[in-house]
Amino acid sequence: MKVKDLPLDDRPREKLILRGPQSLSDAELLAILLRTGTKEKSVVLLAQELLIKHSNLAMLATASHSALKLPKGIKDDKAATLSAAFEISRRVQNQSRFVSNKKITSPKDVAEIFIPLLRDELREQFVVICLSTSNRIIRYNTISIGNLNSSVVHPREIFRTAIENNSANIILLHNHPSGNPEPSNEDVSITKKLVEAGKILDIQVFDHIIIAGNSFLSFIERRII
Repeated sequence: MKVKDLPLDDRPREKLILRGPQSLSDAELLAILLRTGTKEKSVVLLAQELLIKHSNLAMLATASHSALKLPKGIKDDKAATLSAAFEISRRVQNQSRFVSNKKITSPKDVAEIFIPLLRDELREQFVVICLSTSNRIIRYNTISIGNLNSSVVHPREIFRTAIENNSANIILLHNHPSGNPEPSNEDVSITKKLVEAGKILDIQVFDHIIIAGNSFLSFIERRII
């Protein structure tokens, strides 16, 4: 039986709209991503076959592009859709970790939250993390993407974020796609300028942390600032 032959409120897409995504089975959720089946199999049966070949959603989410194409009827377009959906899920999960209201007591606390977000990035990203008076993360904001330099990372952008979020303390953070956490002379120079600007605005720069793969470097621990 094809999906279009099912009663309207039993079709995956319509069921999701009427009853919410929690009402769908794993196969039905996958069917919405796959969109169409084959002449031999409905899209739901195709999704079920995909789950059987990979055991469960968790195993499926880590499958390679070629492994996603194991069931007959799943080609590059469908496999790419699945990969994109699983990657979105992974990023949402990682990006949601900082709202757990965990208290920041050390550079390691920050690194544990942001290493999963930045370790695989191929371009440098400069982030300002706004803290509450109890040192809990209020918000983080990506200020620039690309090479770190003083024209991109301007104090105005850094402290505007802090002021808008009513934060008196901030942590600066950026990644080194090279995998080397050592700060450049430019990293040090920019940070010291931002620390001085913060003193004028009465906004303390607690630290500047560099993420490099699974490692990190803290300017405070290194006594750079």
